[in-house]
Amino acid sequence: MRPELIAPTWPAPANVKAVCSTRAGGGSTGPYLSLNLGGHVGDAAEAVSHNRQLFQTMAAMPGQPAWLNQTHSTRCINLSSVVTDDLNADASFSRQPGRVCAVMTADCLPVLLCNRAGTEVAAVHAGWRGLCDGVLENTLQLFSQPSDCLAWLGPAISQAAFEVGSEVRAAFIKQDPAAASAFIAGKQGKWQADLYRLARQRLARCGVSAVYGGDYCTYQQPNDFFSYRRDGQTGRMASAIWLEPAR
Repeated sequence: MRPELIAPTWPAPANVKAVCSTRAGGGSTGPYLSLNLGGHVGDAAEAVSHNRQLFQTMAAMPGQPAWLNQTHSTRCINLSSVVTDDLNADASFSRQPGRVCAVMTADCLPVLLCNRAGTEVAAVHAGWRGLCDGVLENTLQLFSQPSDCLAWLGPAISQAAFEVGSEVRAAFIKQDPAAASAFIAGKQGKWQADLYRLARQRLARCGVSAVYGGDYCTYQQPNDFFSYRRDGQTGRMASAIWLEPAR
């Protein structure tokens, strides 16, 4: 694995391949320096195309990732059966070897999922809205046995850097009173939200106890990660997962 990429540390089956990009190793310039994979952020189209091909090659992917049009929704598409070009979703799922599930982030939480049998995988974009509204639950419903899944939490903004309003805290607590433990009172009526903890709580409610990762901060690691909250105009990382085709 090239140093520009992060390989999840988790006990996934051998045929499950997963990777997360950093901001290093690409060809973009300016605020998108350098491995920007987002085509919707103002970067030059040719630079994004080059970076996506580089990401695919560096990670030895079996094909091009299914790049979603993410809107902070709770929709998960099944790449094993999708027959249209409608990729308006915030998660993708696959049982088909060679189909690459991917999500882009720059503070929001990427969650990669697989089952222990190595036959099902998914990638989830979990910003606070999608996380609160049930994007993880909707995705896990596609798995044959959700409680038999492993989850890896990729780079996201940490609690120390993620200030939200009281309405965000209230929305989570309305869904689950235990969510109160994921918020610390901040300044001027604001709250510091722990996306990692909130995700672990939601996964636990679905029976997923094997959860790994969750030890980065996109905001506080500017040399490694893009951060929308820190920089505004910036690039996107990608987290991808797939089933390796039989050889």
